[in-house]
Amino acid sequence: MLFDTHVHLNADQYEEDLQEVINRAQAEQVTNMVVVGFDRKTITRAMELVEKYDFLYAAVGWHPVDAIDMTEEDLAWIEDLASHEKVVAIGEMGLDYHWDKSPKDVQKEVFRKQIQLAKKVKLPIVIHNRDATADVVQILKEEDAKEVGGIMHCFTGSLEVAKECMEMNFFISFGGPVTFKNAKKPKEVVKEIPMEKLLIETDCPYLTPHPYRGKRNEPGYVRLVAEQIAELKELTIEEVAEKTTANAKKLFGIK
Repeated sequence: MLFDTHVHLNADQYEEDLQEVINRAQAEQVTNMVVVGFDRKTITRAMELVEKYDFLYAAVGWHPVDAIDMTEEDLAWIEDLASHEKVVAIGEMGLDYHWDKSPKDVQKEVFRKQIQLAKKVKLPIVIHNRDATADVVQILKEEDAKEVGGIMHCFTGSLEVAKECMEMNFFISFGGPVTFKNAKKPKEVVKEIPMEKLLIETDCPYLTPHPYRGKRNEPGYVRLVAEQIAELKELTIEEVAEKTTANAKKLFGIK
């Protein structure tokens, strides 16, 4: 009973063999997944997938790298989609200072607008943060994101930042990087934070866990993330699966 809280099955990388990928995930007992849409194309595809598969849910939002492309019509569209029964979160949203396609001030404005929207529609948010931790945390505080909470997606930050985010009603989600041999910081954070605040994900097709690093990621590999967390927490994989699935269902309001 594994719940992959962040997949991109709507990506072009799965165009040829999506059903086989889903079959492999189910063989690994991945029972639920959230397909994340972050622009016009991927949101449209995410909605198509959740209509087709009853065990898939959607998060809809606008990626910070593409913030410069988002229009008011796009924001209104996301608001409309938020009422769909299979849409369980707004995002991924946030800040990304690694790529320079969208200016920082535009990213911040689009981030704030999406937090405000999430509060309006009463859905949790999925946070993308790359090289922008201080500004992400500041905006979450200023916009009172605690009201809806959400997920710090693919967390690689410090324990101090994790604690700040947990105080704001956020779950800390770990993906493939926690399995990397050199991933000292994420491993330390996993050991220290309570299971009540922990989620697992793949971010597939990206960030493939060891020993498949460098190859296309897929949701079945979330088991490798769960196994790593079980080892770090000195728990069984069954205990990790049960708790992280319960956490995800609680956050997303899934029965």
